[in-house]
Amino acid sequence: MIELLALGSAVLYGSADFFGGLTARRANTIATVFWSQFVGLVLLVMVLPFLPASTISPHDWVWGFIAGLSGGIGVALLYRALAVGTMAVVAPTTAVIAAMIPVLFAFLLGERLRPLTLVGVALALIAIALVSRPPKQEGVVTVESKKGALPPGFVLALFAGLSVGVFFLSLARTATSAGMWPLVAARISSIALFGAIALVTKRTLRMSRTPAATAFAGGALDMAANVLYMIAARIGPLSIVVTLASLYPASTVLLARWFLKEHLSRMQIAGILCALASVVVIVATIR
Repeated sequence: MIELLALGSAVLYGSADFFGGLTARRANTIATVFWSQFVGLVLLVMVLPFLPASTISPHDWVWGFIAGLSGGIGVALLYRALAVGTMAVVAPTTAVIAAMIPVLFAFLLGERLRPLTLVGVALALIAIALVSRPPKQEGVVTVESKKGALPPGFVLALFAGLSVGVFFLSLARTATSAGMWPLVAARISSIALFGAIALVTKRTLRMSRTPAATAFAGGALDMAANVLYMIAARIGPLSIVVTLASLYPASTVLLARWFLKEHLSRMQIAGILCALASVVVIVATIR
């Protein structure tokens, strides 16, 4: 049961990222994040009455708001990276960095890293090096490759991973008794943030029918993934749940391959495999 919930969240997270990136290719990123977050909040509020009773403290509200700010920024960077870059490269890169954040945080607090954790970190660094190599065209190195240029969206993916990692850390600071309310706080803060950004920058939040549909789909899938993840994390071992949920880039990669026909070099494919392996190794050592 726990495994199915965690794997379900992974499939939904990866699918949400695919739809979010697809939307950001057709509309501005601010509008994409705003409406996807808004849809998620509406759906969560609708199911709250059917969930077990919970009590949220001011401490939980604060960490929920922090999670919303960091998560909203992370999603915006991720969606932009997915829009301008290769999804099969961006998604694993973000996942690797996000998975490393809890490990580095524990290290800064004085916790000694296990040998297996160091292996995971090493795999992550190898993965980043491999996926950051621009693919060759027709057996000839491109001009961008000669200049040492990184693939489009790669740097954005790195910063997105940092923000997403802070998001997960912030949610981890909330109490189990708070139920799903920290997610409500997170959505409120992220919606307010991007609503304010749109107001200040005078960016429109309007969308045509097609990007609006994919944005709504992405928002619904993301919230469903969050709910499944939190349920699984509260009834089963966190290490197992995080391990399985962190495999979400696999569904993004597969969807991008099937629907967008993305081309990857052998080096980048090897990097993606290293990224997935590093995520599994890193989160499996977290207790």
